[in-house]
Amino acid sequence: MTRDLRQTRSVPTEFITRDDSGALSIEGYFAVFDSNYEIGLGMSESVAQGAFSRTISGDIRALINHDTTLVLGRTKANTLQLREDAHGLWGHIDINPNDVDAMNLYERVKRGDVDQCSFGFDIRSEDTDIREDGSIHWTIKDVDLYEVSCCTFPAYEQTNISARERTRDEIRQRELSAWREKAKERLHNGT
Repeated sequence: MTRDLRQTRSVPTEFITRDDSGALSIEGYFAVFDSNYEIGLGMSESVAQGAFSRTISGDIRALINHDTTLVLGRTKANTLQLREDAHGLWGHIDINPNDVDAMNLYERVKRGDVDQCSFGFDIRSEDTDIREDGSIHWTIKDVDLYEVSCCTFPAYEQTNISARERTRDEIRQRELSAWREKAKERLHNGT
């Protein structure tokens, strides 16, 4: 199944700050592979290893709280480095000491006041697993990544939950329609 929705996902993480001879940085995991993200009642998803491999060579931004006016770094400018490893999507942001917003965030991360992250993306492909208990799990296989964010209160945006709820409802509607057609066919054939 292929989807085309701009989405964000939140991840608890442990950022670390570094001060290497005056060169300040923040680094940590922006996504963790094969970890379930609970979206809503009966809905979950995970990101498969390799989901970012095609896209991390693109022009990705590091933001504060998904705010496009608060850019911390950018892959194109070599102030954001991203890589996939067996654990997830790891990032390193070079902090500009002349940027008050970046320095404020750096100090908040250093104190432990900000320790979560999120990423913004579109899903290119995913697998859908309808489980016996009626719950649905999506495994995200490939994404277009736009940004990673250090967040104060990372959370699923309501539109993402709504989008998944619509997908869940569409799947259940298709299952019900298929069941009805089979029942009609059995009645018609007398079996």
